[in-house]
Amino acid sequence: MAAGGGWPAVCEKFRAARTLSAVESLKDPETEPYRSKYSARALLQEVKQLLSAAEEGGEARVLAVRRAVLEYELGVNHTDTEELSAGEEHLQRCTQLLEPHRLSPDCVSLYIQAQNNLGILWSRRDEIETAQTYLESAEALYNQYMKEDGNPPLDPSEHFMAEEEKLTDQERSKRFEKAYTHTLYYLAQVYQHLDMIEKAAQYCHTTLKRQLEYCGYYPVEWARNAATLSQYYLSKECFMEARHCLAAASVIFSQAGQVPSAEDVDETEQDQHDLPERKAEIARCWIKYCLNLLQSARKLLEDNIGELDPDRQLELKAQRKKEEDEKEKGRKKAVLFGTSDICDSVLAMEEKVSSVYPLDFQEAREIFLVGQNYVQEAKEFFQVDGYVTDHIEIVQDHSALFKVLAFFEEDYERRCKMHKRRIDMLEPIYADLNPQYYLLICRQLQCELADTYYEMMDLKVAIGNRLEKLDSHTVKKINSLAQFAIKYYELFLDSLRNPDKVFPEKLEEDVLRPAMVAKFHIARLYGKLITSDSKKQLENMQTSLEYYTFLVDYCEKYPDAVPAIETELELSKEMVTLLPASMERLRAKLSPCV
Repeated sequence: MAAGGGWPAVCEKFRAARTLSAVESLKDPETEPYRSKYSARALLQEVKQLLSAAEEGGEARVLAVRRAVLEYELGVNHTDTEELSAGEEHLQRCTQLLEPHRLSPDCVSLYIQAQNNLGILWSRRDEIETAQTYLESAEALYNQYMKEDGNPPLDPSEHFMAEEEKLTDQERSKRFEKAYTHTLYYLAQVYQHLDMIEKAAQYCHTTLKRQLEYCGYYPVEWARNAATLSQYYLSKECFMEARHCLAAASVIFSQAGQVPSAEDVDETEQDQHDLPERKAEIARCWIKYCLNLLQSARKLLEDNIGELDPDRQLELKAQRKKEEDEKEKGRKKAVLFGTSDICDSVLAMEEKVSSVYPLDFQEAREIFLVGQNYVQEAKEFFQVDGYVTDHIEIVQDHSALFKVLAFFEEDYERRCKMHKRRIDMLEPIYADLNPQYYLLICRQLQCELADTYYEMMDLKVAIGNRLEKLDSHTVKKINSLAQFAIKYYELFLDSLRNPDKVFPEKLEEDVLRPAMVAKFHIARLYGKLITSDSKKQLENMQTSLEYYTFLVDYCEKYPDAVPAIETELELSKEMVTLLPASMERLRAKLSPCV
């Protein structure tokens, strides 16, 4: 070969270009972010010229593949420096050179990596369908090669290595599998973009599995992706898979900072800084897991008035006993992550929380306590100062955990105490919020506080009904809870008024149901207020009637609102008929006998 130093010097230049691109570029100053990439490009262009000079004597096939390697490196280089059109040209040239030999062991890995990079490039242009075509073609090529040949193919870098430097089969295989894992990783993202959620989840799961198998992952990113995947499984009520993803996320996350794999190098700097936040994010995924598991169990167990149905409970317990054994065996195989030592840690993590529906208070409480621990962990990072919205969402989840636990509690007094805990955590947060900036959150909290007081009032009434005679303490408690519930419902309804304090003629769809339920509950609450003063009682009945009437009139005027509040509307119509008669009777009592 022409030029000083011959072939070894060409290889040296090529290697120097790759080092500049992969290693030196990480140290480039912010003012010149692409300095090393541009130097690498210049070296690659030199290597390209040296190859051209050598073309007369060389074997055409070998030279074509080497040129393809250079086109690939130049394509990636231009993509990295945001020059997408030039990047695309080089990558296309690479695939054209390889097309006839794309299934041969010296070309297949390079061809797949070029397709991957074209996929990434088109994704960056927001041309997701075009990206999908390239990535699916890379996936098909991998599968065809493995079926027809299957031997570890050459790594692209080997085309610029001396014979004695060539890689072992084991290393070749590892690099080829890593390229294919990238294909699946990008496909998962493409499917997500195209709203093919089920397929995206399947590809994400396979990617995570392969990354562990080939030790090619950044612990923090891997854990984050596994935790995100768990949320997909939650939406499908696949609690065993969701728990497995979260347990694996927690185990792998604990490796962060220990730098066990070469992949870690890029991650360490930035993520050491982000570790507390990432840890808190995984904790939040665990909270959602516990909450969803409890809420799904409640749906299975509740009767038509939202209480626990004991017959259904017995039936489900018997059914669970029967199913448990077969089910776990069958499904475990499909989802397991990682090598045996990782598996052991993951299993130990899984054993800390159930993945089957809790069917009684004891089982529910165990899940609740795990969720509550993660609430504390998440709140350590997401504090009110600096993370208002996140912090409030976590507190709302904590409140929701208490709410669903209360469903499993048979004792009304203890159930009341759980709702009181919700009030104690939500009220201070609400008091500190400025509705001007946090209107939506204020409304959520107003509704939740009102509903919680309403629930407590109902429980106190039920407790009072068991007494021979209502004592003044219970009466006071019932009235006080009712007044607080009314206060928060009114605050919510006031938030819907315009700047002139006028209530909207027609309600927006997103607030229609909450507003109507608030009106309906206020009507009921005025009916529940206990007073020995008949005049006051009459006033309360009148107010109650006005709220019921609002509902009925509104639905007559806007019939499309009916589906959102059918049950409440039926009861309101009944009350609008019954209340006037009751009021008449009370008035008759009040007027002195003639």
